[in-house]
Amino acid sequence: MSIQQKTHPGVYALAIAAFAIGIAEFVVVGILPSLATAFQISLSRAGGLVGFYALALAVGTPVLVLCLARIPRKALLLGLIAVFLAGNLVSALAGSYAVLLTGRMITTVAHGSFFAIGATVAAHLAPKGQAGKAIALMFAGLTLAMVIGVPLGSFIGNAANWRLPFFAVAALAALAWLATLRLVPAIEVHADGTLAEQLAALRQPAILTMMTVTVLGFGASFAAFTFVTPILTAITGFSTNSASVLLVVFGLATLIGNLAGGRWAVTLGWRSALRRMILCLLLAFIILTVAMSHKVAMVPMLFIWGALAFGMSPAFQAGMLETAERYAPRAVGFASALNIAGFNLGITLGQNAGSVLVSHELLAFTPLASAVLSALALLPLSRLRSNTPPTHNT
Repeated sequence: MSIQQKTHPGVYALAIAAFAIGIAEFVVVGILPSLATAFQISLSRAGGLVGFYALALAVGTPVLVLCLARIPRKALLLGLIAVFLAGNLVSALAGSYAVLLTGRMITTVAHGSFFAIGATVAAHLAPKGQAGKAIALMFAGLTLAMVIGVPLGSFIGNAANWRLPFFAVAALAALAWLATLRLVPAIEVHADGTLAEQLAALRQPAILTMMTVTVLGFGASFAAFTFVTPILTAITGFSTNSASVLLVVFGLATLIGNLAGGRWAVTLGWRSALRRMILCLLLAFIILTVAMSHKVAMVPMLFIWGALAFGMSPAFQAGMLETAERYAPRAVGFASALNIAGFNLGITLGQNAGSVLVSHELLAFTPLASAVLSALALLPLSRLRSNTPPTHNT
């Protein structure tokens, strides 16, 4: 392999940061009961640590990407990682639910902007024609967090102290900052277009429709996933430690599903891939509602759920990029930020739907709420298919 074909080491620095960010976002799911006990709050209120985080991320990411467009990329990435590190230290040292929530909000300042901007940096560092490979490697850090970081953090947080995962993430952030400082070169800023040209994307019905598909399709899982630990312990009957181990099953499924979903988005087209996966996810949630009290059935269903839920991510991203390139070619970067917002609005929607059920002692019905949201996602997808036919036909 020639040196021109090798992956730039700066991409690995970005992947380390993505790994830390992925743990920070989702480890709360695994230690939710411990947090509720520590702060003497209800489980549904503790779920706000997932929902409010995602909401702040959804609202803040597009705004921050616009505001930070002219800052040199390396300096910006270093600043974002430093803010992320500080937020996790605040979370780790929190003496109340309010302070913990504040720490989570601080980390959101860095989270969404890092991924939106980091993807463009990874593409810049890639050899010609290999931008997609570099971006995939960066985002592999996020997926790997679901496989290793979140289950391990959940196990440590539940077995020892809930603060330890946040300290560990802060340490990873420090490592990512040093790696970025050393390995990522200075990169010239290239803005997509004027502020008006980028904001014009918000007036494109097709872009907003695609964002709606992402909100409903990705968010569907979080009505149940936010409360997956109490589901596994209170309903299925697993121990807390076993539930943490089972999150490895879910995490491994997300990794496999993400890779498979990327291939399906290419071979089937993102519209067809999304339609099939959403339909299968809808069926999986219906089965899950019936099977969640059976340990033997729950393990394979957990795997299927994870593979489908996160297998859709590449198709969501491909759909938004194709739609933006057709309807707002001067605002592709901003549209990418909108899609990140869509992912996190979906998390907020799903978490709140699940929290309403949990607050009424209807934990067992959270997969049905996920099924309803999955079904709703098919409606805008159907409309989008008729409005934006594939452009790759010969």
